[in-house]
Amino acid sequence: MVAVSMLSADFLHLGQDADFVNEHADFFHLDIMDGVFVPNISYGFPVVEAIASVAKKPLDAHLMIVRPENYVERMAGAGVGMLSFHLNAAENPTQVINLIHANGMKAGVAVNPDIPVERLFPYLPVCEFVLIMSVFAGFGGQKFIETSYGRIETVRKEIASQGLSCLIEVDGGVSGKNAAALKSAGADILVAGSAVFKASDPAEAVWQMR
Repeated sequence: MVAVSMLSADFLHLGQDADFVNEHADFFHLDIMDGVFVPNISYGFPVVEAIASVAKKPLDAHLMIVRPENYVERMAGAGVGMLSFHLNAAENPTQVINLIHANGMKAGVAVNPDIPVERLFPYLPVCEFVLIMSVFAGFGGQKFIETSYGRIETVRKEIASQGLSCLIEVDGGVSGKNAAALKSAGADILVAGSAVFKASDPAEAVWQMR
């Protein structure tokens, strides 16, 4: 499955890019940055709600913020269907997961490349998906980190050993060039932003990933 990151969209023509995602992708990927957990600030509820108003595909929001629990209810109210937060941004990850579920959304836990993926293992039985960052969260257009393949394989083996249905989402430096290798490693959802919206033919870029 392909999730297109709206962080790389043309914000002067957001409706046009939203139509593109409706037609060509499986999910809208929404990167929410607070300037605290990560250096950048992206966008907030007005943009999320604007996209939700025209979205025909599910909204997958990735919180790169401190105290993610404070925004779960509003994300649900804005129309988000999948919500992930960073493991090291929450004092009690299980509590945040339960809150996401209580608000009717699918829950995901994210880790940056410097966080051992083994720290995800206790949460695999209670999450619908995990988000493995293949770049460091906070900036678009970064180069894919090659060690991500092994990290994905490790999580996929653990999911299989526990007999779970948890999905693996991968975000960062993803394109048609590494999509097949990522799928072989065990990825289920590929997030791409720059590789799609900065391409000369965005529809072709998504097709190559598929």
